[in-house]
Amino acid sequence: MTALGCLADSAILVVLGFVGIGAMNGSVLLARTAAADMYPAERRARAISYVLFGALFGAAMGPLVFRPLFAGKDLELDTLVIPWFAAAVIALGGIVVALLIRPDPRTIALALAAERESGPDPVPMAPPAPVKEILRRPGVPAAVIAALASFAVMVGVMNLTGYIIVGHHHEQADVFTVISLHIVGMYALVLVIGALIDRVGRRPSLIYGLAIMAVSTVMLAWAESILWTSVSLFLLGLGWNISYVAATAELVTHATPIERGRLVGTTDLAAGLLGAGLALLGGVAYSEWGVAAVSVGATVAVVLPAFAIFLARRPASAAFEPAS
Repeated sequence: MTALGCLADSAILVVLGFVGIGAMNGSVLLARTAAADMYPAERRARAISYVLFGALFGAAMGPLVFRPLFAGKDLELDTLVIPWFAAAVIALGGIVVALLIRPDPRTIALALAAERESGPDPVPMAPPAPVKEILRRPGVPAAVIAALASFAVMVGVMNLTGYIIVGHHHEQADVFTVISLHIVGMYALVLVIGALIDRVGRRPSLIYGLAIMAVSTVMLAWAESILWTSVSLFLLGLGWNISYVAATAELVTHATPIERGRLVGTTDLAAGLLGAGLALLGGVAYSEWGVAAVSVGATVAVVLPAFAIFLARRPASAAFEPAS
């Protein structure tokens, strides 16, 4: 639909296509909850990292597929048609993979829960609690704050990267190099990071991830070359990786199998809306005051939550036990 919108010069079709792309990404991101359903609490960060590692495939798409399609061409609507059709073909490949998944991870989660109920110390599964009640459980607020801050700042800065690079008088095709390295930062080390989070702990990982993002956003103020901009965006992705995986692992630990999708989905929705708001606000700030304003705003948006989590009281229990 986005390709057809570019072909027909229709803003309505392009916007509707973007809405569909956002819905696709939101649905696919919930796959990390499915991974958590299949592993015990002490290994959930590693399990989530297995799913996110698959996204590293996208890092190769920029230089291998899309950069050649844009090389030596002016950025016109006609130039965007073929790349969007190419993206649709890639999405179709993802559909085939998803349809082959057997059994459904939710089936595994319910089976594991049933084993707990039938064991020597049975724990009956209570009906799903309202989201407001789940959000008040110890450990959940810190995880939600970290998820909101890391995702929103990552999305906001990433969406402005193209404008910043062109504003530094680089070629449009250079955007794909920077974004590809950003995606590498998001996913390339995720297998190591998942195991590290399980060993170090989720709460410290929330703070470390946000701190790395702060280093990245500070660098953005003076980085003008493709090299240093790429380093900044790589660190942005790495910090997001650490804090977001830790936040997801913490969220699913404090919810039952029939509550996890609702809790993570609600958090994702809030993070997406906040990210869209920050991207719009960042665009205004960049237009009025330049990249320094974006850098300062993004840094504040990750430093304050990190301090809040650091100063907050640690939860008394490591995991949520459903009431009998």
